[in-house]
Amino acid sequence: MFANLPETGQKRIVIIGAGFGGLALAQKLCKYDVQVVLVDKNNYHQFQPLFYQVAMAGLEPSSIAFPLRKIFQHQKNIHVRITPVHAVDTTIKQLKTDIGVINYDYLVLAMGADTNYYGMENIMKNAMPMKTVSEAIYLRNRVLQNFEDALSEPSEEEQEGLMSVVVVGGGPTGVEVSGTLAEMKNIILPKDYPELDFNKMKIYLFQSSNGILPGMSEQASEKGADYLESLGVTLRLGERVSDFDGTHVITNKGDKIRTNNVVWAAGVRSNSIDGLEAESFARNGRLMVNEINLVKGYEDIFAVGDQAMMVSEKYPYGHPQMAQPAIQQGELLAKNLYQLIKGEQTKAFEYKDLGAMATVGRHLAVVDLPFWRFQGGFAWLVWMFVHLMAILGLKNKVLVFINWLWNYITYDQSLRLIIKPKLFGKKTKTNIYSSKVN
Repeated sequence: MFANLPETGQKRIVIIGAGFGGLALAQKLCKYDVQVVLVDKNNYHQFQPLFYQVAMAGLEPSSIAFPLRKIFQHQKNIHVRITPVHAVDTTIKQLKTDIGVINYDYLVLAMGADTNYYGMENIMKNAMPMKTVSEAIYLRNRVLQNFEDALSEPSEEEQEGLMSVVVVGGGPTGVEVSGTLAEMKNIILPKDYPELDFNKMKIYLFQSSNGILPGMSEQASEKGADYLESLGVTLRLGERVSDFDGTHVITNKGDKIRTNNVVWAAGVRSNSIDGLEAESFARNGRLMVNEINLVKGYEDIFAVGDQAMMVSEKYPYGHPQMAQPAIQQGELLAKNLYQLIKGEQTKAFEYKDLGAMATVGRHLAVVDLPFWRFQGGFAWLVWMFVHLMAILGLKNKVLVFINWLWNYITYDQSLRLIIKPKLFGKKTKTNIYSSKVN
């Protein structure tokens, strides 16, 4: 069965994934005389840098998600299809999906990355990742429900386990989750749960290297660590979490920490698709691409963003798996694909590093720009402005700004809702956690 797509005589470019790279590519390609098919398992684009604010009840999921069809309402040469993709047959240039077979002239893989558990099965089973909106909602449900359960828990040890949180991974996501949790502990949660003793709530941040925010400047790392410690976060630097059975964390040094909650932000692995030759993959699972993002061993398959490993003198291990490299690769690939169709010269990709930033809490952030490094209140304002401008849709920008302004004025969030999706045919106590999607 073939997917119902119009035959227009135009070259068909199929893009798998509507993340930062795939979306940037699709938006640019719409300007050219080609047929674009954008395939994703969700009907919306997710703004991943603010997942942690959904998880910490600072924003509604709809504020950081934008419907794909709305983005392309006025573009006649793009067709959005919502379906999982199972495999590619490169010999006959076809994708196998739940809605049928999709033919392509050119294929672009922009499927992003997922959580990397490094083969630790217990952690995969019991820890909480945060790579999708649904996982962020699950984390919010879990944390808030634990406080409800702690109210009726007679055992002090069990109360500590329900309330305490271990965050693994000292990159921007781990730092932002830890900082937000600490501010909630200090300001918000004691007002919601006055019967609980929040001295029992411990927040740990584990980072295997000797400093947080790897990839940022030493100045940013040191200042970020100072900010977290001032908020009450316990930093465990140079240590790893080696096991988690659901109630206790075990470290590589043999320490045992009582907690029911582990937020896993320690690493990513590229998503993959069946049907590609093994020689196309690097040892880290990313697809090896040349200077125009063409996948090794193919003349009609490209990869951008987290999936692509483009080796250069400056980036011997590929570009960082962040939004900016994906966006820049997607935008240039759109031009290069059209040049290839016309038989004209393409342009080699060169990454322009725009800097990095992370927020720790109210008036606490670190910013590394190519020409300037700064921290504190001004960095916090810059972080908010940059992220606000990057969100799709005027309505979403306004909603996020209103939430941030309200939180700033009141020192409070108003979105601490435990969402309980109904599972038909089953009535179990664990239904509140059913929004977790792998």
